[in-house]
Amino acid sequence: MFLTLAELKELTGKIQRNAQACALRSMGIEHKLRPDGSVAVLRSYVEQALGLNEPRSRSKKPAEPNWSAI
Repeated sequence: MFLTLAELKELTGKIQRNAQACALRSMGIEHKLRPDGSVAVLRSYVEQALGLNEPRSRSKKPAEPNWSAI
C-alpha cells in the first residue's frame, strides 16, 4: 500500500525527509507528511505518476486516408 523507506530513498535519491518531500513535489507525486515528520506515499500514486496505471484506451481504428478530402 505505501512505499517502504528503501523504495522512497530509491525513488527520490534522497535520505532526509524534507528533501524527499521536495523531490516528490517536483515529480508531481502526491504524498503526505505523518505527525512524526516521515513521508507517506501510496504506491498507486507513484504508479499513476509514472504512467503504469493509465486507463486502457478504446481500440483504435487503423489510420486511413481521408478520401473525402480528395
